[in-house]
Amino acid sequence: MNNYLDLSLEELHELLVKKEITPLDLVKEAKRRIEEQQDLNAFITINDKALEEAQNLGEVEEDNLFFGLPIAIKDNIMTKDLRTTCASKMLENFIPIYDATVIEKIKEKKMIIIGKTNMDEFAMGSTSRTSYFGAPKNPHDKTKIAGGSSGGSAVCVAANLTPLALGSDTGGSIRQPASYTGIVGMKPTYGRISRYGLVAFASSLDQIGPMTRTVKENAQLLSILVGKDNRDLTSSNQKEEDFTRKIGQSIQGLKVAVPTYFMSDIVSKEIKEAIKKTIAYLEKNGVTVEEVEMKYLDKAVTLYQIIAMGEASSNLARFDGVRYGFRADDVDSVEEMYTKTRQLGFGDEVKRRIMVGSYLLSGENAKIYYDKALSIRDDMKKEFDRVFQTYDLLIGPTTTTTAYGLEENVDDPMKSFLDDVLVIPVNMAGLPSLNIPLGKSQENMPFGLQIIGKAFDEATIYQLGAFLEGGRHE
Repeated sequence: MNNYLDLSLEELHELLVKKEITPLDLVKEAKRRIEEQQDLNAFITINDKALEEAQNLGEVEEDNLFFGLPIAIKDNIMTKDLRTTCASKMLENFIPIYDATVIEKIKEKKMIIIGKTNMDEFAMGSTSRTSYFGAPKNPHDKTKIAGGSSGGSAVCVAANLTPLALGSDTGGSIRQPASYTGIVGMKPTYGRISRYGLVAFASSLDQIGPMTRTVKENAQLLSILVGKDNRDLTSSNQKEEDFTRKIGQSIQGLKVAVPTYFMSDIVSKEIKEAIKKTIAYLEKNGVTVEEVEMKYLDKAVTLYQIIAMGEASSNLARFDGVRYGFRADDVDSVEEMYTKTRQLGFGDEVKRRIMVGSYLLSGENAKIYYDKALSIRDDMKKEFDRVFQTYDLLIGPTTTTTAYGLEENVDDPMKSFLDDVLVIPVNMAGLPSLNIPLGKSQENMPFGLQIIGKAFDEATIYQLGAFLEGGRHE
């Protein structure tokens, strides 16, 4: 039995170039692994055409590292002719007629989409338990959550079902499950990757990003996903770049800040101890690390609830049973069709957020809540800018604890927000942030370190991330 998918991207590419393996071998292996670990519930839809697509790729492109490699895609990213459900009943049978920009880029690189990964319904949640198709399970302990909303993509990479996956991050939805499952996950700068074809949750916060096994592979994947896209008005004009260029460079002289809030009592003692060891290791290697006071970080969850729910209520108004998706039967009027479709088509968490968001945006409430939240959000961004005038990077824990049981906190709607308390501020400021595995708890569950950088400075994040990944800092 072959285990090619355990190899690095470079090793796989070398075997492909030498014709010792074919893309078909890799797709068959990925499908076998997915079949063998079906109980992880990582996928909603498997691409039935993957074998055919791999067979028809033609000659290996020597200068294309990603040629023939299998990749998994979060199920809120449009894939032409491949079911895209957003883990919902509303879109259970929806087949898109176009590809998202990131999918176009993946196909240009001749990668093979293995399937669409499980997630929180419409990306709303922090556990992936709100999925209409049931929760994915953490491969380190199948009784634990995988995190969310990109839980399926995280499980896929952590269990080595595929070496690469795409997720989306609105309030930590790449980094938090990456921390819980022990993989590398990047939330790039807002606007760095086109959102065209990403089913919108909160448009001013959403960002697609790569989920991988190593820091270098993450940087390599990000390098092919970025670029200006005129179909996304928030897409940045930044030139495409090689995000691996600083990996291996000396970190001596870097200045790193640790927000005191990230080391407060909200974080478990075990994780804080691991962060302290990392700080000592960095200082030993010529990095200046200092604690800093930052305003507004403790307000991030409240801001997120107002902004994200408000934008969600607006974005999800399009799911009404008229043009696409689920439509309720046995109705006597258009109004009843709207009401019943949304009542039956959405899960409880999504309905809760739509209702709260509608209230927040109604009448004078828009000024009282939403406009005020945007103002404080701007102050939070300025606070990050202030710190970055002195420091190159910020670090801290990604999550306050390790993954908890699948049956824990099921009836606590606030828990899903508090799980993301350390990752939400980055989305508010539109900054890039990377989770790297940091250690394991006494229960042998992984947790991660978060590295936050200046806008469009992902390369420096990868520089530090690769150094920490390659070193031992007991």
